[in-house]
Amino acid sequence: MPKQSLLTNQQIEAFILRHRLPAKFRNLIDEHYLCLVSWVMQKRVANQVLFIGINGAQGTGKSTLAAFLRFALKFGAGWRVAVLSIDDFYLTKWERERLAAHIHPLLKTRGVPGTHDLKLLSTCLADLRSLAACTDLQLPCFDKARDDRVVAEAWPVISGPIDVIILEGWCVGSAPQQGDELRQAINPLEEQQDASGEWRRFVNDQLAGDYAELFAQLDALVFLQAPDFDAVYRWRLEQEEKLAAVTADNGADIMNKEQIAGFIQHYERITRANFVALPKTADVVLELDSDHDCVQVHYATAFN
Repeated sequence: MPKQSLLTNQQIEAFILRHRLPAKFRNLIDEHYLCLVSWVMQKRVANQVLFIGINGAQGTGKSTLAAFLRFALKFGAGWRVAVLSIDDFYLTKWERERLAAHIHPLLKTRGVPGTHDLKLLSTCLADLRSLAACTDLQLPCFDKARDDRVVAEAWPVISGPIDVIILEGWCVGSAPQQGDELRQAINPLEEQQDASGEWRRFVNDQLAGDYAELFAQLDALVFLQAPDFDAVYRWRLEQEEKLAAVTADNGADIMNKEQIAGFIQHYERITRANFVALPKTADVVLELDSDHDCVQVHYATAFN
């Protein structure tokens, strides 16, 4: 369902070049992303801030999609778009170490529900919604290479007013599982480090509580559907290789293949649950194949 572009060819090519994307990304824009931009524009009610969520497993392209939506809405429609990654709202390393000491050792590892500062995120969302013209707001930032939050003085700044807020993250819009679904361990990490199920029950309780309240605020959810969990591993490995390539500091915490394989097991349970649940509940589903290409897009409701 291609849409007439609000952008010039030069603007689109500049976006691809700036983000170091492959040439085939132009096809993704022309065939799917421009249509999604039109859908977002029709979702917004005048004088109200639209709140869109983007969910996808690691490496599915959430950040790139969010960046393109911001780019297209800014230069094609003159909208002000705030893009937030839930990753930038992780608890600090010290705070996660406290969780690990008092609740479960696995909570030292960032990522799962319960390791984010939802109070900080909620405050940020409220501030963005009320941000006045010519007023600045600093947005939190997390350094994954160092596994800790960036000092506040270095946080990026956005100016108001805001038309659209985009929140992207691997667990955005995820729902809790039923109690009996938690009993059986699904990977070696759960078998060996969470034999009692205490960690996964804690994570599930977080999804059922404060995270559910946050996700209920979304006006719409976009889901980037990976073909399987093996693809998630490969794409996460590619992310780490790119991080290593741009990180000059030898002290950065870059993971090898074995560490990544263990790392993504923290997210496997919710990721696999999303494979089943979100195609039924998301407003837009972009199906990806093993080569990262979008093969089909499903909209829950038709639009012009």
